[in-house]
Amino acid sequence: MLNATWLETFTTLCETGHFTQAAARLNMTQPGVSQHLRKLEQQVGQGLVSRQGKSFTLTPAGEAVFELGLSRRAEEKRLRDAIEADDRDAGPVHIACSGSFAMLLYPILLPWMRAAPDLSVHLQAAPQAEILAGLLEGRFDLGVLAADPNHVRLEARHIGREELCLVLPADTADTPMAFADLEARGFIAHPDGYGYADDLLRLNFPDDYPGADRLSLRGSVNQIGQIPAPVAKGIGYTLLPRSGVEAFADKASLSVFPLPKRRWHELWLVMRRGRRLSARARHARDMIAQAAGQLR
Repeated sequence: MLNATWLETFTTLCETGHFTQAAARLNMTQPGVSQHLRKLEQQVGQGLVSRQGKSFTLTPAGEAVFELGLSRRAEEKRLRDAIEADDRDAGPVHIACSGSFAMLLYPILLPWMRAAPDLSVHLQAAPQAEILAGLLEGRFDLGVLAADPNHVRLEARHIGREELCLVLPADTADTPMAFADLEARGFIAHPDGYGYADDLLRLNFPDDYPGADRLSLRGSVNQIGQIPAPVAKGIGYTLLPRSGVEAFADKASLSVFPLPKRRWHELWLVMRRGRRLSARARHARDMIAQAAGQLR
């Protein structure tokens, strides 16, 4: 990679066409300008100017390097303009979280998106490992994880927790529920559901729970927004984080059964350590905290 200081000196020399004028513009001495030119020529491996007394002309290599210098300047100006503008309502922001939390968060983001046509919000529902990898690689500005990653390149802030819920039809809210009753209803399974079952059902029905692979199934669905739909119609039961229940359009048709032993998933807002967030990312961070606040 060419030395940026030498390249800028050369670009200024080309613009002025004179060593003394270039030195004055750069607040350098004329020998200093000549030294930068020699070092840049050594780095390129070719002569960049042909001297003709006190004037000079560019070689073909010099013309190519001059074009590069102008291009680098333009790129830097665009970068500085973007940083200085830092408009909350313009540019992209990338967020990753669980599918259930995404359902709760997205309606909160929509009014902001509608009011800001130059804003581009990318919300990705992803497994925990994918969120962590995306944060480390810089693909996500913000992520919501179930635990503090305790990573040297990340910083995390606890923003709340959400309960893992046994979800039943609304008309069963006050009905005593044994594990045999759940088996009679049948489980509405989904990709995360088996892990939730091992977590919550084993905790509350230790003598009867046979393991997730032996649950009586009534159906399965892999679309997070549709998981509660059969339960709302009186078909089976399912297991979801509270955000998945709260975001369901017909949540009045659901009930969260009060199990004696409760389980919560923690919510941690995670970002790259030392990375200054843009104004739009800071606003998105506040909206994520707002969504988490609805689960208390």
